[in-house]
Amino acid sequence: MVGMENRPQLVIIVGSTREGRFGPVVASWVEEQAGPHGVFDVEVVDLAAVDIPLALPAASPKYAGEDYPRPAGMAALTSALTSADAFIVVTPEYNHSYPASLKAAIDWHFTQWAAKPVAFVSYGGAAGGRHAVLHLENVLTELHAVTIRDGLSFPNYFTAWQDGRPLDPQAPVYARTVLDQLAWWAVALRSARDAVPYPG
Repeated sequence: MVGMENRPQLVIIVGSTREGRFGPVVASWVEEQAGPHGVFDVEVVDLAAVDIPLALPAASPKYAGEDYPRPAGMAALTSALTSADAFIVVTPEYNHSYPASLKAAIDWHFTQWAAKPVAFVSYGGAAGGRHAVLHLENVLTELHAVTIRDGLSFPNYFTAWQDGRPLDPQAPVYARTVLDQLAWWAVALRSARDAVPYPG
């Protein structure tokens, strides 16, 4: 049982920065589900509020470590990723993949993802964002993150949501499953990182 004083930190990332995006609505609902779940301290990070250049420094963040030259406007994002024990990435699907803003935010970091669990909540048209999630799973596995099997997918979100909530009455049940799995991995991997530095 995780005590109140040492609850794992969950960071919910709003991956889209597009004008008129639906991501903040989804992220707000996910945050609402995480509250009663009771395991995590939750922080929402909206990439639209972060300075994320597409041009990267020559050095790899994996090897540069603390000396990696990130923009000052990225400091809050880097701090959130560093302190996180688990992530939920909220992503739409653009042209069968995920947004460039999300890829850039991932690529500016490396060790912040390593040996930490990541779950996905996607939304889109008929596929519900699943193409985006499949691509993200490949990318984050390369960064030594642990991707969670179960996730939430909202096909045709423009008709499947009303007043900031999904119409599917089972959606909170699915969210609970995702949070349960994420919590197990968050606690287990934090204990492992505390015991032995991750070798990746």
